Amino acid sequence: MKILFVYPEIPVTYWGFQYALKLISKKAAYPPLGLITIASLVPDHHEKKLIDLNVEKLSDKDLQWADYVFISAMVIQKASVRKIIEKCKFNDAKIVAGGPLFTAEPNMYDDVDHLVLNEGEITIPEFLSDMANGTPKHIYTANEFADVRETPVPQWSLLKLKKYGSLNIQYSRGCPFNCDFCDITNLFGHVPRTKNTSQIIAELDAIYKTGWKGELFFVDDNFIGNKKKLKEEILPAIIDWMEEHDRPFGFLTEASINMADDEILMRMMVEAGFNSVFVGIETVDEICLQECQKTQNQNRDMVVCVKSIQEAGMEVLGGFIVGFDNESETIFNRIINFIQESGIVTAMVGLLNAPIGTKLYKRLQEEDRIDDDFTGDNTDFSMNFIPKMDRGVLEKGYKHIISTIYSPEYYYSRIITLLNNYRPAKITENVSFTNIIAFFRSIFRIGIVGKDRKYYWKLILWAIRHRPDVFPIAVRFLIYGYHFRKIYEIEAAK
Repeated sequence: MKILFVYPEIPVTYWGFQYALKLISKKAAYPPLGLITIASLVPDHHEKKLIDLNVEKLSDKDLQWADYVFISAMVIQKASVRKIIEKCKFNDAKIVAGGPLFTAEPNMYDDVDHLVLNEGEITIPEFLSDMANGTPKHIYTANEFADVRETPVPQWSLLKLKKYGSLNIQYSRGCPFNCDFCDITNLFGHVPRTKNTSQIIAELDAIYKTGWKGELFFVDDNFIGNKKKLKEEILPAIIDWMEEHDRPFGFLTEASINMADDEILMRMMVEAGFNSVFVGIETVDEICLQECQKTQNQNRDMVVCVKSIQEAGMEVLGGFIVGFDNESETIFNRIINFIQESGIVTAMVGLLNAPIGTKLYKRLQEEDRIDDDFTGDNTDFSMNFIPKMDRGVLEKGYKHIISTIYSPEYYYSRIITLLNNYRPAKITENVSFTNIIAFFRSIFRIGIVGKDRKYYWKLILWAIRHRPDVFPIAVRFLIYGYHFRKIYEIEAAK
């Protein structure tokens, strides 16, 4: 058969980095790792092609070529998904759909021919078997979680790798914590499931063979969910592999704040090449942490924790939320002060939402407070429930946070705060021709015609004088800042 894998378009968002990507001559931040993993589950005697709408267009000719069109999507891609479905229907193309969007809202996609839900390692083989026998069902689900030790190496050959700013890899699924607003445990479980060392090395080898050098994102829900295995097996193997291959990658991942409690773990991660970690801070209010069951953040000085991670050699990217029931109007300035003091340059602040299936969604549904669809966009001013705080006051406070922390004065000050505290063991920024071009583009776009050119040049001169060793990192922050300001300016103007 001829199978076309289609990845829907991601709208312009905070984590999409679309404005920054223009400066570095890339089309998308990350490739569709889930979809190329699914592609590896499909036997190679089938013909396979992939279209990522974030880097290229989907034509009628592509759809007419295919016997089946496989779509995988997140909630934030639902608008693009609907257009793809309509285009498939117009071309009489059979649709097979899965991923978080369809698993969360299968009843919204009855017009899809085959819904293959939950984890593909379980449901895709069952669908393929039925399809070979001529008896495919409309819907496939699983009541158990997949054994990720049997997950194949993703099929990187399907992608146009030069179009992406970073590549990605997955070591584990699931999270040991149970925050009430998070749908990770619903999708992937409460007990982290991990791949074997041999799998991770095989995946690093596969990516290395593509010729890729640069950032590699471990997309785990919580990379440190099983710290014992990490320290005893995975990290030592990655450290050895990186040394043998002249350290071609710099790693980014997601982890909980309690990583700051383990100096050995942090030291090993840095030695392995991890230079950035996203941490869900969420709120600086202890009562709100208790409300959302963010137990790992409670009863600790989070500024000290953030600085400990930075001093170990990893930048902290932070996620923050406003809109909890127990918040007062003081929360807005408290979050601003925390972000500035901690030096979290990449600080994503969003309004609270309740994804379908979460404990928060169920509670709000019982309280008759769910009143809108969940968009999946962390920063688009949408909320799918009625907040306790007056909505006007909440939106005004939210706008105050984002307009403040991404103003040139605050943003550039935060970069200096971080770089004064940040001590990476080895700089893994890839000083390539593309990055040199990006630097010169930033000079024109930000340093010459930009409104914040005074701050731009002040930071450039500061980095050259005080921290020339991290100059490439400072340039990256300048380019990221350009994107972040554009995103929040657009949203605030709506």
